[in-house]
Amino acid sequence: MGSKVNPRSFRQTTTYALPSRWFATRQQYSLNLQKDILIRKLIQKSFRDGGIASVEIERSQGEIKIVVYTSKPGVVIGRGGVLIEETKKNIKQRFFGSEKMNVSISIQEVAEPDLQAELIYQAIRDQIEQRVPFRRAIKRAMEQVLRAGAKGCKIQIAGRLNGADIARTETIAQGQLPLHTLRANIDYSRGIATTVYGVIGIKVWIYKGEVFGEEEQKKQPKKKKQNQRRPRKKINTGGKKLILRKKAEVEKEKSARGNTAEIKKEVIETDN
Repeated sequence: MGSKVNPRSFRQTTTYALPSRWFATRQQYSLNLQKDILIRKLIQKSFRDGGIASVEIERSQGEIKIVVYTSKPGVVIGRGGVLIEETKKNIKQRFFGSEKMNVSISIQEVAEPDLQAELIYQAIRDQIEQRVPFRRAIKRAMEQVLRAGAKGCKIQIAGRLNGADIARTETIAQGQLPLHTLRANIDYSRGIATTVYGVIGIKVWIYKGEVFGEEEQKKQPKKKKQNQRRPRKKINTGGKKLILRKKAEVEKEKSARGNTAEIKKEVIETDN
């Protein structure tokens, strides 16, 4: 089941949050959903070389906020923010028309682009469309992902590979990939590369580790502090009973013994 279901939709309520956040009536729901899909396609098409990892959409009354996560913010923003303003106008005219809707777009830079499945897919797609041998492209992408710190990766490619007459599927995998574990943070992306000899499908899975909630993090054993007291050494008493006493009492007893020894010496000297 784990390899047949989209890993992101399989973990939608546990690991991943919904990319669209809004409430709507039954009549309005389907229209809003369709607009969200078309807005994402428009942004990805207009910034094909911008390294767009994901697009999040938030709606409120009379306002729509679009957050674009990208590895190349300078390419998306443009000189003086010209490209963003053009995209705003295009979205407003195409999807809302004369409706009063305030459209705002914010750009967020991706911290680790080598661990984003969408960006890895885009890199493989561009190389295949430039007629780079597919094995070299997917092996280079695999090394890039594992070097970035991923615990496992799997890349699958299918179609008329290198222009062969018969279509086939090639898969490479390395490391762990627990598709059945719900707490596993697995990033997934898929798409196509259009070539002269046909369409080639690409799928990418990246396993980044397990995700724990706040309650489970509290239950986990804490690491021992470095500045802890050292354990006391065992004292060999030779079978006798050991009585622990305070240091002050021991010092008083020693001083008392010293005084008694001096008194005895004085008595012996006087007798002589």
